[in-house]
Amino acid sequence: MGWFFALFVVSGFCSILYELVWLRLAMANYGVTTATVAIVLSAFMAGLGVGSWAAGWMVRRFESVIRIPVLWLYAALEALIGISALLVPLELAIGHNLLRRLGAAAALSSSGHYLVSGIPLAITLVPWCSLMGATFPVAMFAIERTLGPNPRSFSFLYLANVIGGTLGAVLPLLLIEVSGFKGTLMVGLGLNLLLAAVAILVTRRLPRQSSEDAKFEPQRKQGSRWILFLLMLTGFTSMAMEVVWTRLFTPYLGTLVYSFATILLLYLVATCAGSQVYRWTARRGPNEGAMIWTLVGLSGVISLLSADPTLRMPFYLRPTLGIVPFAGTLGFVTPMLVDRWANGEPYLAGRAYAANIFGCVAGPLLAGFLLLPYTGERLSILLLAMPCFAVGIAIPIFGRAVPRSRIRASVQYAALAAAVGFALLSHSYEQVLPRRYVLRDATATVIATTIGGRKELLINGIGTTRLSAITKMMSHLTLAELRHPAKQVLVVGFGMGTAYRSALSWGVNTTVVELVPSVPQMFAYYYADASQLLASPLSHVVIDDGRRYLERASDVYDAIILDPPPPVETAGSSLLYSSEFYRLAKAHLQPQGILQQWLPYGDPTLQSAMAKALKAEFSYVRIFLGIDGHGYHFLASMQPLPSRSAEELAAMLPPAAAADIVEFGPKTTPTEQFRSVLRTQLDVDAMIALAPAAPVLRDDRPVNEFFLLRATGEQIKNIQESQAAWF
Repeated sequence: MGWFFALFVVSGFCSILYELVWLRLAMANYGVTTATVAIVLSAFMAGLGVGSWAAGWMVRRFESVIRIPVLWLYAALEALIGISALLVPLELAIGHNLLRRLGAAAALSSSGHYLVSGIPLAITLVPWCSLMGATFPVAMFAIERTLGPNPRSFSFLYLANVIGGTLGAVLPLLLIEVSGFKGTLMVGLGLNLLLAAVAILVTRRLPRQSSEDAKFEPQRKQGSRWILFLLMLTGFTSMAMEVVWTRLFTPYLGTLVYSFATILLLYLVATCAGSQVYRWTARRGPNEGAMIWTLVGLSGVISLLSADPTLRMPFYLRPTLGIVPFAGTLGFVTPMLVDRWANGEPYLAGRAYAANIFGCVAGPLLAGFLLLPYTGERLSILLLAMPCFAVGIAIPIFGRAVPRSRIRASVQYAALAAAVGFALLSHSYEQVLPRRYVLRDATATVIATTIGGRKELLINGIGTTRLSAITKMMSHLTLAELRHPAKQVLVVGFGMGTAYRSALSWGVNTTVVELVPSVPQMFAYYYADASQLLASPLSHVVIDDGRRYLERASDVYDAIILDPPPPVETAGSSLLYSSEFYRLAKAHLQPQGILQQWLPYGDPTLQSAMAKALKAEFSYVRIFLGIDGHGYHFLASMQPLPSRSAEELAAMLPPAAAADIVEFGPKTTPTEQFRSVLRTQLDVDAMIALAPAAPVLRDDRPVNEFFLLRATGEQIKNIQESQAAWF
């Protein structure tokens, strides 16, 4: 059994490794949007469910004719899974190219894009993930064939798989930083092939089966069919809670890949602990289920208290207290239910695990597209916990094997009342903000507020921008440097609308692309002329991922102004900083057009990697410090950039733009504003020399997002300051 445990630890590690990398590759090909993430996760989980069910059925159907060692079948599965490391990136690229051609021909809307993109994503991921799901019933069949029937074999393998998944939530992040996504996939390939080789070698250490053993027909005794419903409920609730936690704890953890990894790590560690507790207690006899379900419901609502900003506690304790109790109880319940249903029989275990997985498919979709946009985080948590309380109350009433008890019922109703009380008495970060305006959609919770007399824009509790002359300079410096008057301008990132508003002051057609639908609706909070500008025939607001928009757009622009939301390390942000993106943007620039990229800060490795990426795609690159000495303006073009003086740049401004550029100061004239920036020009080669060994920032090497191994105290401080908002 030790060999089986070791195999499933490594197998669980590889599964999470592939999930993390495939998700990111899909975002690069189909867009950094909530819909893309939901489609990928649903396809991944659906594949696990299909594979588990199909393998269980095949084991039962053909078990009497299988003569080869069953571990050879497991070895074949692991080898095939390893091949996915080579083929999935290729399949994603093929699907992306096909969709790109279809979008150009049919002018797909954003919603139409998601409907169509789900097809190639499912075709790519479901078959490979089904191989992962098939490993459970096949391994259980191998245990049954070689070591005899084991009624708790699923929970045994489940525990090992979760331990491996816990490692997979951490180590791949370090591998990606060192070797990129492709190198990390090669590690997964090597481990899968190693698993296949070890599984074949282990057959020599297992008992030999006779012909009579091969025809062994184990006694099958399945549990109540209600168990399948409960397994779907646990899968649905767990995955839906993960989606809500991501939104709930963002103000404290931030938007980094390490933030999401923290949630996943806490969830898996707690699940592992709960599974082990179940394994210990199961040896003493069956567990009483009613109180366990009540505990699941109550522990789910605890996250409302741990996320309450009015309660003072270290930030790292908030997700720990909010996630660990719930995940631990579900880690206890899920293997318990599968064991009770299957009693170690591979076919029944495959069905049970598939039921759990199909609940996992529905959970993120309902939470992301219905619960969060329409009810918010706090009510979503309460609604997801209520079915668990209902099950706990129903078991003593309808269950034949559980005696009724007034004491038990009183405890359950008291726990339910406590959960409702937690929901009513706790506070969200939105409620403690002054003069707030809140909008929710499937992408984010957007808040416009004023803190300390300064207007702020918060997205999921993170301060993303403020009214600043820097944002104005992004447009004015770029348009004033053009060799010819601009006719078409593209702004990626709406924010408060400052760069977009400044571009419109030049009287040019301005298209602005924003990922979060609710953000442009806050424009009027920051500027009195918002409605007039939005109604202008020169204004075009597009809700889409900036990179995906350029993929399907045919327009050519005189200037492209990029202002990705801070922090620079935000998960997925490298897709707007990479050389592949700059190559795409270059194809949408006029021959003498200019691309402006804003970098709010960066350690030497990031600065060098980004400068290399721009220099690799553009012949001419100039760098200026921000108007207050903060951050960097990168101007890139395929033609030489004119070296105009501050007076010449100011003379290029139309009257409306001249008034706009000094609206927030700090200087009183356009000439002084430009002069304060021009005198800070930096040499691009000098920036590259800050870290000459740094790799070029590419889609495969997202230097800005994965930084833990090179992180310094100063860099961590910059990240914290960039994310600091009301708290």
